[in-house]
Amino acid sequence: MVIKVLLLIIFFGAMIGIGIYSRSKARNVNDYVLGGRTVGPWISAFAFGTSYFSSVVFIGYAGQFGWKYGLSSTWIGIGNAFIGSLLAWLILGRRTRVMTQKLDAKTMPEYFGKRFDSKSLRIVGSLIAFIFLVPYTAGVYNGLSRLFGMAFNIDYRICVIIMALLTGAYVVIGGYMATALNDFVQGIIMLIGICAVIGSVLAGQGGFLNAIKELSIIPTDPTVTTPALADSQGLFASFFGPDPLNLLGVVILTSLGTWGLPQMVHKFYAIKDEKAVKTGTVVSTFFAIIIAGGCYFLGGFGRLFGDIEGVKVVAADGTVSIAYDNIVPTMLSTLPDLLIGIVVVLVFSASMSTLSSLVLTSSSTLTLDLIKPVYNSKDKKMTDKMQLRLMQVLVMCFIILSVVIAFNPPTFIAQLMGVSWGALAGAFLAPFMYGLYSKKITKAAVWASYIVGVGFTVINIFHPIIKSPINAGAATMIAGLIIVPIVSLITPKPDMAKIDEIFTCYDQTVTVPETENLGH
Repeated sequence: MVIKVLLLIIFFGAMIGIGIYSRSKARNVNDYVLGGRTVGPWISAFAFGTSYFSSVVFIGYAGQFGWKYGLSSTWIGIGNAFIGSLLAWLILGRRTRVMTQKLDAKTMPEYFGKRFDSKSLRIVGSLIAFIFLVPYTAGVYNGLSRLFGMAFNIDYRICVIIMALLTGAYVVIGGYMATALNDFVQGIIMLIGICAVIGSVLAGQGGFLNAIKELSIIPTDPTVTTPALADSQGLFASFFGPDPLNLLGVVILTSLGTWGLPQMVHKFYAIKDEKAVKTGTVVSTFFAIIIAGGCYFLGGFGRLFGDIEGVKVVAADGTVSIAYDNIVPTMLSTLPDLLIGIVVVLVFSASMSTLSSLVLTSSSTLTLDLIKPVYNSKDKKMTDKMQLRLMQVLVMCFIILSVVIAFNPPTFIAQLMGVSWGALAGAFLAPFMYGLYSKKITKAAVWASYIVGVGFTVINIFHPIIKSPINAGAATMIAGLIIVPIVSLITPKPDMAKIDEIFTCYDQTVTVPETENLGH
């Protein structure tokens, strides 16, 4: 216990210290929200990765999908690395940075408002972002509850309050730069921690080869097996697992979803320059391979721990269900105290980095995209200092709201995240990406994407059309990618003079050093 507490105290001290150090770099709104658009490649890459992978992934997704798909769940981590990180940086990174600077857009709803010349799109986009970022936050806290129950045997509410106060302190004090620097430190902890945990868990199962052997002799589970693969042997240790189609749905949601999440795309707004984008692409992909690949690979061995108390829950009528969110904590409970301490800090790091991104995104969106336009419309002008103070207040308000929700968290982390990601990415992904590349995307197409993404998600909650929230989320994203260009073809075209002016940002001539000139 002393080791665990000591590691947490050191961790807390470092986080607050970084917040105080960053205070001088958050004097105005641009610095507070975007770090002055001067953030380097390594810090940007780690900020992207740590915001991507939280306790939701480590505790919820790794446990649930590792149990369902065995070692083939590693494909989710691979998809996250190459689709969610590599392709996201290649396709969105540079163009997002250039166009958002041209539009002077600091948030995703502000981008929609200025790119498509619509205040309504901006306001509705801010409401969508705020509403559906809240359940994501609840999922982050839920993951922590399982871990702290295992490591400290204390009421996790204490942990939630400590985490909320700490995150609020350094975000309020230092803004985006404090968040990004903390993300860098937290990312290093995550890299070291996941490698140590995988090695220890496999060693406890007699080594890698013996763990594979034990996994391969576990009988097929009819509740998670594609009918065509029924009565097969060794599926949990196989290449594509027992249910490849549903596995594909998870890969699509968790990988493509990042392209439309405001707190993820926001990292591209702040990156420093062209060279930083190239370096950040490589670093972010490497980070995702280790963290996401490692988490899902570890979760793939979850069935080896199925007989330990807490994993299988027997109801009063005798039916047995699986407590998915308890699987990874059960796996970790067998580790030495020092490693458990490292894991606690690892998951704390992952959770705090995600939470800080969520609260900063939510507070800046509400301030800049909802409150500021309304305030300014009354013949008043909200000063830079007023905006900054309002964002800091809203950071604390959002954290208090998330704590209240966390005190009565939903049962399943994965379902909660599926709803949040499905609505946000379903509404935002297609119009955001197409808007960076095509001059023909119309305002009506953005509205259509909003309606489909949010509408289908809400309907599916109360009247399930697609049972799995994961597959439902993946379906909304794909639907948006199809609907936006179709609606753009049949609706009135935008003012091409304004659009041409916006797209001049990609054609501006700049001077670079000879070492960066490949035009000979």
